[in-house]
Amino acid sequence: MALATRDKARLFPNEMGLADARGAISWSALDARLNRLANALIAFGFGAERRVAVFAPNAAEPVLAYLGSLHAGVSAVPVNSNLKAEELAYVLRESEAEILFVGPETLALGQAVAAELGTVEVIAWRCARQEGVTDWDAWLDGQSSEAPDERLAPRPYLQFTSGTTGFPKAIDAVDTTLPRASDTAEFFELLCQWSADRPTGAHLVLGPLYFNASLSSVRALAAGFPLVVAERFDPEAALALIETYRVVGSVMVPTHFKRLLALPAEVRAKYDVSSMQSLIHTGAACPPDVKRAMIDWFGPILTEAYGGTESGTTNVITSAEWLERPGSVGKTIDPFELLIYADDGALVGPNEAGQIFFRDKRGRGIVYRNDPEKTKAAHREPGVFTLGDVGYRDGDGYLYITDRVTDMIVSGGVNIYPAEIEHLLVAHPDILDAAVIGVPNPDLGEEAKALVIPADPSNPPLESALLDHLRARISTYKIPRSVEIVDDIGRNAAGKINKRALRAPYWPSDRTIG
Repeated sequence: MALATRDKARLFPNEMGLADARGAISWSALDARLNRLANALIAFGFGAERRVAVFAPNAAEPVLAYLGSLHAGVSAVPVNSNLKAEELAYVLRESEAEILFVGPETLALGQAVAAELGTVEVIAWRCARQEGVTDWDAWLDGQSSEAPDERLAPRPYLQFTSGTTGFPKAIDAVDTTLPRASDTAEFFELLCQWSADRPTGAHLVLGPLYFNASLSSVRALAAGFPLVVAERFDPEAALALIETYRVVGSVMVPTHFKRLLALPAEVRAKYDVSSMQSLIHTGAACPPDVKRAMIDWFGPILTEAYGGTESGTTNVITSAEWLERPGSVGKTIDPFELLIYADDGALVGPNEAGQIFFRDKRGRGIVYRNDPEKTKAAHREPGVFTLGDVGYRDGDGYLYITDRVTDMIVSGGVNIYPAEIEHLLVAHPDILDAAVIGVPNPDLGEEAKALVIPADPSNPPLESALLDHLRARISTYKIPRSVEIVDDIGRNAAGKINKRALRAPYWPSDRTIG
């Protein structure tokens, strides 16, 4: 497999390379398994897109699927394992995936959707063998365990984000921190160089592998760092994994922090977390008191990464820097340059708020697959793009986020896009109009709230009926936590809604500067 895992298999054949809830896999067994997987994918006979989709909860097998795809010059699509049939079908159609990897939890839905599409082969692990499904173990056992061809061009993950219609749009998730490689051998060599400063030891995956941040752990494994995969986040279990495997690094979101800190003091004291040397957090704004408490507990090892799926990381701040500048998301890193514009289009100076843009020094900007209008709307000019946030920079160039131009809701590190939910609400016969906004949640940061105008104000629909209507059509994590009957949602003559004005009554006034 990749040079790092091959060396690990040669030098430390019996040491743990990958572990999940079912146990550990040695470096030698891991290397052979990855070789078989890469060889199987190379032999598959893909069309031009060379794409697979991974639709399963966290386990060792999804990690293997992602890493094997990288080595085989295949593009993998990380699919939220909570999607419903229509959502999954949309992703498979848009991505043109030809293989769908599933586990026992997602087999039935994956098989049904693949059968409907008729263009996707389902490969399942830990499932009873059945017609129409390829068994993962049998598929791999039929392949060579020798190192595969390393002259193939590496292909990025294809990840999905919001679209103007409420449906997600695909983005080639190009890692801006890695130079472009001509073949997989060069890619993995660069990956090892990029990972050279990582602390030596096991890294822990706590978030779903379909998160961009969690997928960075796959690259750590490729570079020769042992990886421990938690099936789901449980705060005490996470502490136990850190102690058991002497974990040195992990990526978390602020909701993880809050749930860890909510554990009773005697429970937290039971576990030794002194092995931790690096804790990256991303996905949502972290309340200052929560971040300070985590630094007090784990030490000044927290690093915050700000950016988007579209762009990768644009800003970084260490614990030491943050303690001097609470609330900042740090300085902008290469290949990006920070630009902030006022409403009149003029560039603003330090400590003046405006819409945040970044200049991509490579000229690429961000690109939404098959959506030139959305791509154009994200740019002021070629290579100068926005992630939809409002904020300011201080005199030293540290960025502070104060609001969002876009409607996206970030709940527990998960992105929720209101348009999709609003379309379904308006389709309900008892609803005249609707808007979905983010409101404060002490645990998740924010949660979705639906504001609805009933068709008959004298006989409004029950909240439970509206939520049941949504549950039958979209994933659970997208369901609003509350529904409020209102007379007006402020839609103007052009049909636009000022979401910032709708959110304002629910948020404390100190969210903005001044």
